[in-house]
Amino acid sequence: MRRPGLSPLIAVLLLAACTPGPAGSALDGRQPASAPPAAAGPSNAAHAAASAAASPQAFGALVPTSLEIPPGTHAAPFDQPRNLNLPAGFRAQLFASGLTNPRMMAFDDNGVLHVTQTSDGSVVALPDRDGDGVADAVVTVHTGLNRPHGLAFRDGWLYVADTDGVVRLRGTADDLARPQRESVVEGIPSGAGHFTRTLGFGPDGGMYVSVGSSCNVCLERDPRRAAILRYEPDGSGEQIFAKGLRNAVGFTWRPGTDELWATNNGRDYLGDDVPPETLNLVREGDDFGWPRCHAGRIVDPEFGGPGACDGVAAPRAEMQAHAAPLGLAFYPDANDVVVALHGSWNRSVPVPPHLAHILLHPDGNAEVENFATGWQLGISSDTRWGRVAGVVVGPDGSLYVSDDTAGAIYRFSR
Repeated sequence: MRRPGLSPLIAVLLLAACTPGPAGSALDGRQPASAPPAAAGPSNAAHAAASAAASPQAFGALVPTSLEIPPGTHAAPFDQPRNLNLPAGFRAQLFASGLTNPRMMAFDDNGVLHVTQTSDGSVVALPDRDGDGVADAVVTVHTGLNRPHGLAFRDGWLYVADTDGVVRLRGTADDLARPQRESVVEGIPSGAGHFTRTLGFGPDGGMYVSVGSSCNVCLERDPRRAAILRYEPDGSGEQIFAKGLRNAVGFTWRPGTDELWATNNGRDYLGDDVPPETLNLVREGDDFGWPRCHAGRIVDPEFGGPGACDGVAAPRAEMQAHAAPLGLAFYPDANDVVVALHGSWNRSVPVPPHLAHILLHPDGNAEVENFATGWQLGISSDTRWGRVAGVVVGPDGSLYVSDDTAGAIYRFSR
């Protein structure tokens, strides 16, 4: 049964999204994470150094901030002024517009932002040669891909995760186009259900690929679904690194450590507020419990039973159910994470698209606060003019965020 009314977090998000004036900045949306701390892993000097380098700091109340839209922008979502709610002191720029379903992003060695256009089957590059915070052009890198999503650079190649495999692309040093394509991994399970595949190279040199479930909740025939896989860079040595992650759309490594962190989208149809979305520290061999257990503590009514949550890895932070966390990045340091939440489709009061900031405390606890809101203008999801998807920190220290609905990339700086 769905719970009536608004959860405190949803009320805060809607207030921040809908209030055009200073009153909208009265709340910062911070909430303590209710998940227990994850078990401590092997200690290492890099982890200790990262933890000691900076303490997590809350950004505090959000203030209305005008989105700077370049003159001559013809993309429909930006034919009128747009306001976002950001922490005080942040600048919001429309870095690029007119894109088709932009999702995950990566910078090349020259500092040029690349992004997958998933529904278009392509990758594009967005050079900013004059450094003004606005892309100078949209350059086609490669087309004809099969729902490309994750991407990463390594040894002169651009690796791209298609829905059924991994390819790598190459071109000449003086041209952003990469016409040469080679298959690296074939036969990644695809078809029904979650089709996006995210890709990244870890500090260990391994290539990691997340594969979502084929369903809302079920027993998978292929154990590689609802999992994060690991390969050697040449595509060999496939193994299941961690399982029980229904849809870990975003993952990255904590700076200065070998810690893999991932978001996860919880199952649907257990009500407005169950189960929570999660941020997870993922270790080799971890089982996060799907489909029998959710968030390390909630027994599934269909696939659970006594002991269903025994041995299940607990999340490090919990977020509003059905908010659909996608990309994430450590920002501004190794104790802070910014997560893009796509917004809900199946909640009685929709969760607005927004960015969350998660403060990771040394004792294993975490706090969640709003970092950016404003892509939904009212309670109804019909008032959404954008939905955030990917997050990456640029070489200039700015935060770049993709919007797969408005077809845009934003640049947040201070």
